[in-house]
Amino acid sequence: MPGIVITGHGGFASGLLQAVEQVVGPQPDCVAVNFPEQMSTAELKAALISALAEVAQPDGVVFLTDMLGGSPFRCASETADAHGDCEVLTGVNMQLAAEMMLERDGLSLHEFREVALACGKRGLTSLWHERRRVKCEGVQTDGI
Repeated sequence: MPGIVITGHGGFASGLLQAVEQVVGPQPDCVAVNFPEQMSTAELKAALISALAEVAQPDGVVFLTDMLGGSPFRCASETADAHGDCEVLTGVNMQLAAEMMLERDGLSLHEFREVALACGKRGLTSLWHERRRVKCEGVQTDGI
């Protein structure tokens, strides 16, 4: 089971982890690293290195970041490159994070990456699209 480090601008990381744990329960080997305005990128990188050490697993570590090209993504990428045995995913949403916490047991880093990307894409939709899918496919859902 890969360890997880969630990072992002402001309180994104701790907020996402709190929301995920509300839905799926406490998560072992998972930490949040926020990037508040007053934090430098050097401080962020040091915090990510510390978090990596905290959640390191034989199956590796996955960094979940908020947006492509942002400081949290860049610092996580540098940390992953220096450490090895890591994946960095960006554009993370609640759908991806919640599902992957439940799915990560037994997944390799590469499997985690592929399943997570499919999960995140599946979670990005609209009410109109979901209603159309339900109508066209006759799918029964709890939420729509």
